Amino acid sequence: MQNRILVYSATMLTLPIPLIVALILGFLALRHALAGDRSILFLVLLAACAMQALVISLTQHYGLSGLWPLQLATAVIMPPLAWLTFQSAALRPFDRRRDWLHLLGPAFAAFCTVFAPVTLDVVLPALFAGYGATILASLRIDEALPLARLGAGPRPARIWKAVGLLLVLSALSDVLIAIALRLGHVEWRPLIISLFTSFTLLGIGLLSLSRDADGTAEDRSGEDSTGAPDMPRPSEEDADLIARLDALMLKDKPHLDPDLTLARLARRLHVPIKQLSAAINRTKGENVSRYVNGFRVRSACALLERGETITEAMLGSGFNTKSNFNREFARVTGQSPSAFLRNGREG
Repeated sequence: MQNRILVYSATMLTLPIPLIVALILGFLALRHALAGDRSILFLVLLAACAMQALVISLTQHYGLSGLWPLQLATAVIMPPLAWLTFQSAALRPFDRRRDWLHLLGPAFAAFCTVFAPVTLDVVLPALFAGYGATILASLRIDEALPLARLGAGPRPARIWKAVGLLLVLSALSDVLIAIALRLGHVEWRPLIISLFTSFTLLGIGLLSLSRDADGTAEDRSGEDSTGAPDMPRPSEEDADLIARLDALMLKDKPHLDPDLTLARLARRLHVPIKQLSAAINRTKGENVSRYVNGFRVRSACALLERGETITEAMLGSGFNTKSNFNREFARVTGQSPSAFLRNGREG
């Protein structure tokens, strides 16, 4: 048995890095496809990363140069696919009427392949850098992602920031390959691809599998997130909307649902997502996540006062991670959950 393990380990060590990445991502894609716990776009993105890594391995390390068109095809669809996955998971549901425009990038790359192949050294890095920068810019404008679980705290935004940075990193690898070829160092190409591209593909695949990166199926198939433009100061309409929201939170306690999202709150109030988010920002002076977490912390305090443990209070109040619970508890109450318990006993 031990000899078999050693032979297996030695075999894995001799495999090219892209092939190892392809095997890992392919296994994960199959596993989540069978489990049915990820959206179609997530699975397609993961499968595309696995296919790209496999084709790179076959062309760069096994000499199957005839697969280069397939390598190009999987490369050009990766950036728009990553953006569409991010968008449908965090911003708004997928809309064929609007999102077909993202086919223009791959179509232009195909045109360049036939009529101006020399331009691909610019087109490919531009696609990766452009979509990566677009993801980062979207997160910089608003980290309160409408379809992200509010109980996840800042993690969804951090995950997608990492994916955006990895797309930019992939663009850098294309630039380095082009420079190496121009300098006559063809032998550098496999090394650059193995290190940069494999790391990028593996990173995008693994990050996109995080539960916090994906919105709920109900929200992905819900209404669009377009809404009213922001206003400079709270209005009577804002005050009325927040009064309705406060009443909903006190009566139905939606904050106890760890999968609560901004989209679900807006749907229950029958208002656009952006209108609700802007009203909370203007009236409460905080984002949606902090507003909801305020109710969760107060629920947790009540549970602690009734004798529940810290873990029971965390889970019973809608939080699903201890780090986010401790951070928000300290922000709202000015003390940690354990200190709250100690002070309660002493009082």
